[in-house]
Amino acid sequence: MQVTEKSSPVRRRSFLREALAGGDQDFTVGSLSRGIALLAIPTMLEMAMESTFGVVDAFWVARLGADSLAAVGLTEGVVVLIFSIALGLSMAATATVARRIGEKDPEGASTAAGQAIVCGAAVGIATGMAGVFLAARLLGFMGAPASVIHTGSRYATIVLGGNVAIVLLFLINGVFRGSGDAAAAMRTLWLANLINIALDPCFIYGFAFFPRMGVTGAAVATTIGRSVGVAYQLSILFRGKTRVHLELRHLRPDWRVMGRLLRVGSTAML
Repeated sequence: MQVTEKSSPVRRRSFLREALAGGDQDFTVGSLSRGIALLAIPTMLEMAMESTFGVVDAFWVARLGADSLAAVGLTEGVVVLIFSIALGLSMAATATVARRIGEKDPEGASTAAGQAIVCGAAVGIATGMAGVFLAARLLGFMGAPASVIHTGSRYATIVLGGNVAIVLLFLINGVFRGSGDAAAAMRTLWLANLINIALDPCFIYGFAFFPRMGVTGAAVATTIGRSVGVAYQLSILFRGKTRVHLELRHLRPDWRVMGRLLRVGSTAML
C-alpha cells in the first residue's frame, strides 16, 4: 500500500509529461479513457492560449488611452467572425484526418491536410484583402466614433490583413489534433503567444531599437507571432515529425477532397 501511495504521484507526473510531450501515441489501441486524457490536457492548454492575443494587446494598449483600447476591442469583435470560419475548417480537417489515421491511411490523412491548408489559405487571403480595404468602414459600422477610427484603423487593417495566419493557425492545429498530436498544437500557441508577449511592448512603446508605433505596434507584434506559429506548424508537417507528412503534391487542388471538407466544415462555421 505504501509503494502504491508513493508511486501514484510519480505515475501522474509521468502521465502529464507524456501528454505534454505528445509524439506517436496510437489512440486506436489501449485504454479509451487514457487516450482521451492524453489528448484533452494539451488541448485545454492550447485553448487557454487562443484568446491571449487580444488580452495581451488590450493590456499594453490600455495605457495609450480609451480610443486605442476601443480600437482593439472592436477589431477583436470582427476577428471572432474570422475565428468562426477558421474553426469550421479546423473541425472538418480534424474529423477527416482522424478518420484516415484510424483507417491506417497516412497518405489519405496527408492529402486531407494539404487540401484543408489550400482551402484555409484561399479563405484567409480573400478575407484578408477585404479586411485591408474595409477596416475603417468595419470600425464605423460597429459604432466607432471618428477618433477611434482615426486612431485604430491601421491596427484593424494589419490584424485583418493577416487573416491568412489566423485561419491557418486554427486549421493546422486541427490537423495536429486529428492526427493525435495535440501537444504540437499546444506548443504552436505557446510559441506564437510568447513572441506576441515579448514584441507587444517593444513595438507599442519603442523599447530599445524598435520604432514607437503605438496601437499599430500591437497589430504588428500579434501578426508576427501568429505568422511564426504558422511557419512552425508547416515545418513540423513538411519534416514529417507527426503522422501527417506533407509534400508539395498534397497541396495540388483536389476538388473532390476539398468539396468534402467544405461540406463538413460549413455547418460548423454557421
